[in-house]
Amino acid sequence: MENKGKLPVMSRAAELPLLICLFLCQFLLYKTRGDVHYYDFVLKENNFTRLCETKSILTVNDSFPGPVIRVHKGDTVYVNVHNQGYYGVTIHWHGVKQPGNPWSDGPEFITQCPIEAGKNFTYEVIFSDEEGTLWWHAHSDWTRFTVHGAIVILPPKGKTYPFPKPDHEQVIVLASWYKWDLRQMVWQAIQTGEDTPRSDAYTINGQPGDLCPCSSGTTYRLTVDHGRTYLLRIINAALNGDLFLAIAEHNMTIVATDASYTKPFVASYLVISPGQTIDVLVTANQNPGHYYMEVRQYSSDHLDVVYFDHANATAIIQYSGNYTPPSSPVLPTSLPFYKDSPAALSFNKKLRSLASEEHPIDVPLNVTEEMFYVVSMGMIYCPNSTCKGRYGNKLVSSINNVSFINPTTDILTAYYWNLSGVFEADFPDDPAVAYNYTGDDLPLSLAYPGQATKVKVLNYGDTLQIVFQGTNIMDTAENHPMHLHGHSFYVIGTGLGNFDAVNDTQNFNFVDPPRMNTVNVPQDGWAAIRFAAKNPGVWFMHCHYDRHLTWGMNMAFVVKDGNTTSTRMKRPPNYMPPCNIATNNTNWLKERTPHANQRNMGKI
Repeated sequence: MENKGKLPVMSRAAELPLLICLFLCQFLLYKTRGDVHYYDFVLKENNFTRLCETKSILTVNDSFPGPVIRVHKGDTVYVNVHNQGYYGVTIHWHGVKQPGNPWSDGPEFITQCPIEAGKNFTYEVIFSDEEGTLWWHAHSDWTRFTVHGAIVILPPKGKTYPFPKPDHEQVIVLASWYKWDLRQMVWQAIQTGEDTPRSDAYTINGQPGDLCPCSSGTTYRLTVDHGRTYLLRIINAALNGDLFLAIAEHNMTIVATDASYTKPFVASYLVISPGQTIDVLVTANQNPGHYYMEVRQYSSDHLDVVYFDHANATAIIQYSGNYTPPSSPVLPTSLPFYKDSPAALSFNKKLRSLASEEHPIDVPLNVTEEMFYVVSMGMIYCPNSTCKGRYGNKLVSSINNVSFINPTTDILTAYYWNLSGVFEADFPDDPAVAYNYTGDDLPLSLAYPGQATKVKVLNYGDTLQIVFQGTNIMDTAENHPMHLHGHSFYVIGTGLGNFDAVNDTQNFNFVDPPRMNTVNVPQDGWAAIRFAAKNPGVWFMHCHYDRHLTWGMNMAFVVKDGNTTSTRMKRPPNYMPPCNIATNNTNWLKERTPHANQRNMGKI
C-alpha cells in the first residue's frame, strides 16, 4: 500500500536493533542515576518534655530528631514537605551537592522563599559522589533547633566500605535543648542588639541523659554484643556549640567525615563542629557492663568567657548478656575539658583523606581565583547607645567587612530571571584594610561593617583557593565552622595567628587533605580550602553557628552555566514557594509577639 506523506514503515526485523538500543540507553541511565526514593515530611508542633519542663516544638513526623533518609550513592530522593506549622519553613540537605539543581538546596531567601504554613513543596534531592553520613535540617531562622535528621548514604550496590564491614550501624545525633521559648528569646535579642540565648543542655538522640535534671529515666541506650563492631554515624546538629565526645574505656576508629572517607586513626575522643559529621568504628571489647558516651561543649572563646552551656549530655553503651549491672555506668576519663583548644586542634590535624585508588582525591593544584576572607564579629551603631549589645550598639558579624542581609526575593530567582535590585555582584575578594587580625586591643574603628546582600560571581570550572582568617575584634575570637553549599572542598591547611602567604603555603597538604563541606576556622587562626566550581547555580556560604549566621557572617557564590547541557543549571520546577512578602513576614521569629523574658540572655 502506498504511504504518501508519511515516514516509511519499519519492518519488525529493522525495529529490533532500535528497541535493543532504547532498552540499553534506559538501563544505563537508570544505573547512572541510581534508585529513586520517596518520603513525606509532615511539619507540625508537638509537646516534648525535657529538663522537667514541657514545651511545644516544631518536628518532622512527630519525632525529635527527625526521620532518617537512607539511600545508596547516586540515588535520587523526592521529599514532599507538608507544612502544618504556624510559620514559613525551608529544608536544606546539608552536604548534598545537588548537581545543577540549586532549586532544591533550601536556604531561605537564597534559593527559595519559605514554604508557607498550610502549603507543601516537593524537594528533588540528587545524590552524586557523596558516600557516608550527611544530614538534613531546616534552613530558616533557628528552626533547625528541632527540625533535623540524618542522611545515610551507603556504597553503591555491589560495593562495600573501605574498612572491615561493621556488624551493626547506629546514627548518633547531637543537638541543643532550650527550656524556654527560643523563638521569643532570639526575636528579642535581634531587636535589642544583645547576645543570643545559650542552650540549657545538649542531647544525644533527643535525650539529655543521666547528668541532667529529670532525665535519667529516658537516657538513650545502645545495646551492644561483646566482640561486635559498630559503625556510629555522629552528627553535630547543635545550634552554636562545638562538642567533645568520648566513650568510657572504648577507643574509636575515625573512618569518615562529611561523607568522605578518611585514613583510619584511633582516638579516645573526638571534636565535632555544628554541621559536621564523623563516622567511627567502636568494638565492644570491654568487660560486660554499662559505659557512658559523654558529650560536652568545647568553648573556643577566651578563657575568661564562662557564658556557655556547661551541661554534659550522656548516653549509655549497654552490653547484652547475663551479668550484674553496675550501680552507675563508667564515665569517660579521656573527655577534654571545656576550654581544651590543644585537644581540639590535635584531633583536627589528624584528619586526612583516604586518597586510595577506589576513593581518589582531585584537589586543584592550580587556582584561577584566590580569596582572603576575614570572618569577624562587629557592631552596628545605635544612636545614643540605645541598644543592648557591646557599647550600647547592635551585635553583628561579617565576612570582609560585609554583614549579609536577607533580601525579600530569593537570590536564585533573581539571578535566573535577571531581576534587578535584589543583590549586588561585587563581594570583595579581600578585606578593605589589612591589620593584625588576631592582635589584642584592636581599635573599635574596625568593628563597624557595612550591611548588604552581595555575591561573588564565578565562571563554571573556576578553581578557588579561599583562606578564612579569624579575628579578635572586641576580644571575641572563637571558632567559626564555615559551611559551603553545593560543593565539597579540600582543607589544605590550618594554623594559628595571622596567615602568612609566604611561609604557611609551604606546608599546604596536596597529597591527602581532608574533603569536607564544613571547615572549622580555629580561634585566632586561619583555614585554607580549595575546590573547583563545577556546579552551576547559587550557593550559600556561612558560619554554622546560628547566632553568627543571624548576625550576617554569610555570602553566596553564583556559578555560571558551562557550555554543555550537563554543565548547565536545571530549569526551575513548575512550582516554587512564592516570595509573598506579607506571608513570608510570618516567619519563625515573627509568628508570635515577643515578651520580655530575659532568662539566659547575656553579653559576649
